[in-house]
Amino acid sequence: MMVPGLDQGLGERAQARHLLGRLVQERLRVSQRPRALTGAGASAESGIPVFRGADGWWRNRRAEELATPEAFSRDPKTVWEWYDYRRDIIAKAKPNLCHEFLARMENIHPRWHTITQNVDGLHQRAGSSRVLELHGSIWQVRCTACDVDYEDERVPIPILPSCRTCGGLVRPGVVWFGESLPQDVLQRAFALAEDSDLFFVVGTSGVVEPAASLARVAKSAGAFVVEINPEPSALTPAADAFLQGKAGEVFERLLGLG
Repeated sequence: MMVPGLDQGLGERAQARHLLGRLVQERLRVSQRPRALTGAGASAESGIPVFRGADGWWRNRRAEELATPEAFSRDPKTVWEWYDYRRDIIAKAKPNLCHEFLARMENIHPRWHTITQNVDGLHQRAGSSRVLELHGSIWQVRCTACDVDYEDERVPIPILPSCRTCGGLVRPGVVWFGESLPQDVLQRAFALAEDSDLFFVVGTSGVVEPAASLARVAKSAGAFVVEINPEPSALTPAADAFLQGKAGEVFERLLGLG
């Protein structure tokens, strides 16, 4: 179900949007196992650049050229400079209305879980604790020598950073292009999708696998799927409701429906 297109009058479109919002609001009220999957669009309203696609450039380098094991092996200094740049942006950013809404829902719904493709930690800073990070965290580092994993929130971070345990070179604790998601995290994500009755898809293109499959798994298991995006995505045809707009603004409307 989608909000009617531009060929209808403003009054009709506003009314349809309101009714669709009330439907989603009611589903949220009665849900016993609500989940949310968030992508880069959920953090864009906090000023976090989307380092993918046409705009994913830094120093004339594409993200796909930097976020790989091969790039780090070849030139760890440049890769760390890029991550230090990103960490600085994220450290200065604040959670937006989307993050705050999801944190609020976690307090209301004891079985609420947020699955995120983002590595910025803004969900946690907004107050969410039941967050599953599919692609890791930019604030985690992992030693390439002894494989120890720990949190390091220094901004700026020394380049090249060394392991606090053995002194070896550490890398960002994120999943890079060409790497598999941790199996325990992936299994948990699919288990949450299969056990959901309401599944929000927020700010994601729906083309990055295996995350893109989560909404379809949830729908196959009987969940009501709600997509929130500025524009239709690859997942829109599978959604039961499509709420068009920026995530924070859409959630604010949902809160204000009464």
